[in-house]
Amino acid sequence: MLGRFQIGTMQGRLLPKYQGRYQAFPAGNWAAEFSAAKQSGIELIEFILDFEGAEENPLLADPAAIKATASQSGVSVISICADYFMEAPLHRTDAARRVLERLMDSAAIIGARDIVVPCVDQSSLSGEKDAAEFVAVMADAAPVAASRGLNLSLETDLGPAEFAGLLDRIGSDSVTVNYDTGNSASLGFDAGEELSAYGTRITDIHIKDRALGGGPVELGAGDCDFDAVFNWLAASDYQGPLIMQAYRDDEGIAIFRSQLAWLQSRYGDLLN
Repeated sequence: MLGRFQIGTMQGRLLPKYQGRYQAFPAGNWAAEFSAAKQSGIELIEFILDFEGAEENPLLADPAAIKATASQSGVSVISICADYFMEAPLHRTDAARRVLERLMDSAAIIGARDIVVPCVDQSSLSGEKDAAEFVAVMADAAPVAASRGLNLSLETDLGPAEFAGLLDRIGSDSVTVNYDTGNSASLGFDAGEELSAYGTRITDIHIKDRALGGGPVELGAGDCDFDAVFNWLAASDYQGPLIMQAYRDDEGIAIFRSQLAWLQSRYGDLLN
């Protein structure tokens, strides 16, 4: 644990790229990352559910295997990044809603607390029709999540006031925020405004850096206002994880460790 925060990695960041993809569930090799995480001083892995190969992913096929591997390694899975819903948006397909129901069941078996639901790129809420349908889906899903002790943690490309308004429309404590530091920087949002608008609703944080309007870069090389984020963390009662989703190369582990070291050197008073 870094200070009072649990530090984790997005799945695959400690392994070579899977099939050349920047972020993906590393089929056939996922268990190896638990020992790599342990050796790197990492406590958590945020599991990924991709659209491709979803039925073979242990999140749907065998969640007990994830629970057993986590228990044996001492590295926990308390959050799930449901990238599946970028390809099959919840507000557009009934099949996606059935997958969410199954994923909530699996999360309860594993002991996860957050399912990150991305509403970006193909699944962006582009207009009132999308927003209204999404609110209706969340209204159905939120009581199920609450019964399992889960948060449905939304990642959107909405501005601070609009995102806060969406949460108010949904009106459930079980529908929360995934705050992605890099994506917010790329979109040109002001971190202070975002954290003021919905900071008390954040339950999962992705740590990465991006240039304004651009893609991922190493931590500190982009436009993320990390000082604002960590000053807020120091003053808040945030209890969730910090998930390293930082820039990766083809191999993964060395650049991961160098960026973790950057974070610790800059914010050591808070993290160490």
